[in-house]
Amino acid sequence: MLTKKQLDLLDFINRRVSRDGVPPSFDEMKEALDLRSKSGIHRLITALEERGFIRRLAHRARAIEIVKLPESLGGEPAGFSPRVVDGGRPDARPANAQPVEAVHASELPVLGRIAAGRPIEAIDDNPPGIAVPGQMLSGRGRHYALEVQGDSMIDAGINDGDVVVIRETGDAGDGDIVVAQVDGYEATLKRFRQRGDAIVLEAANPAYEPRVLPKGSVKVQGRLVGLIRTY
Repeated sequence: MLTKKQLDLLDFINRRVSRDGVPPSFDEMKEALDLRSKSGIHRLITALEERGFIRRLAHRARAIEIVKLPESLGGEPAGFSPRVVDGGRPDARPANAQPVEAVHASELPVLGRIAAGRPIEAIDDNPPGIAVPGQMLSGRGRHYALEVQGDSMIDAGINDGDVVVIRETGDAGDGDIVVAQVDGYEATLKRFRQRGDAIVLEAANPAYEPRVLPKGSVKVQGRLVGLIRTY
């Protein structure tokens, strides 16, 4: 049994998908349901997913799979075919791309936790592993994973508890999200900027001020190439 708000949201998503072929944004959902904040939409989406009406697809922006509809919205008791909506992005896969089932998965070490807030120690001596889709690994070189702790990168779509996939490198360009080691021992996940002889480690949350540090006190340990989220 769905609440009125849950049913209204499911109906809105279904109508927009049927009309445009893409799901509405969270802002559009918020306006359609006359809610004050997107946190209410997050709760409704979670409730619909828990009840089996939709499924959010990992690693794909704004991708929602409509699993079923209630009969009040024209749902069929049997034979309903799920529709996958991929946020309106064109299919960038080449014609000879492997099917999803055949994509190679690699196991990466999870080297501890990384702060998306104030810096903490990031490296663990006995890391567990996590399976990562092969297509997430970018370029050559070693890759590793870190669990995010904190909320300073939420506006970049990185939440507390997410696992980030990092390609080990000492180089970074302006705007890259990096693992930065500060003063030789503590590490943090931030957006990298270079300003003359200074390095700016920039949060993606207005509650946190940028950190301006001498160039010699910051060492880039890797660059963000992927993210894993468990619902």
